[in-house]
Amino acid sequence: MKSLKIILAATAMLAVSFAFAQENKELVFNSTSAAMNKEIPAYVVLPDSYASDKSARYPVIYLLHGFGGDYKTWAKHTKPNLQQLASLFNVIFVCPEGARSWYWDSPVDPSLRYETYIANELIPQIDKNFRTISDRKARAITGFSMGGHGALWLAIRHQDLFGACGSLSGGVDIRPFPYNWDMAKSLGEKWDNQKNWDDHTVMTQLDKIRPGQLQIAIDCGTGDFFYEVNEKLHRELLYRNIPHDYTVRPGAHNHPYWNNAIDFQTLFFSKFFASQAAKK
Repeated sequence: MKSLKIILAATAMLAVSFAFAQENKELVFNSTSAAMNKEIPAYVVLPDSYASDKSARYPVIYLLHGFGGDYKTWAKHTKPNLQQLASLFNVIFVCPEGARSWYWDSPVDPSLRYETYIANELIPQIDKNFRTISDRKARAITGFSMGGHGALWLAIRHQDLFGACGSLSGGVDIRPFPYNWDMAKSLGEKWDNQKNWDDHTVMTQLDKIRPGQLQIAIDCGTGDFFYEVNEKLHRELLYRNIPHDYTVRPGAHNHPYWNNAIDFQTLFFSKFFASQAAKK
């Protein structure tokens, strides 16, 4: 009887903990990755109305962190008032853990399958556990630095999942940087694995963009070491007649720049969400 009481008490505590997590505006959500055989955390930020309006469903913006960061970087360092931004635009932000993966499925390290994780595993689990609008018309993705590359990479390759995408100071062409940011660990040394490097950069994926399928916003500061590759991407998109917003302004590769830039991209995504909702 005593054991039964303990079990019932523990069950009640779990129920209370889950209810608290559901009501909380910022929480850590652990999802299961079968592809990598582990649990992976994501930081989820909910708008104020999420707790009060139980019937409402929300668009989702996925925010990818840069190299050396983690799933808490966006909310704790880049945009400490991220929850206010979520409330202003009535969206859910999901900040996944991306380790140092560049958000690929590595062709040389089978333990790194972050493209599969986000596209095939995380998104369905987010849609199952939160009141999202589970449609590409209400789903966007962006990120800074490594995350900017990852956001465009994922959106272009999974246009069935994302209707809009962005990049902030993104490493959108990795090939000029063969010795940086652990990319050789995921792709092999460039000189011996040129095809891997060519096949795993945003610049070589542009032919996959279907006309009118993706709303794209790119932002980079003129003092950023990724400025030239962003200029190159912009010119290539123009050459291919692919519509996109391109913002260039004074700024460097740092959190203050991204703190400001995410406001504009959230507005960009929200206008996209509204335009799609108006078509119903």
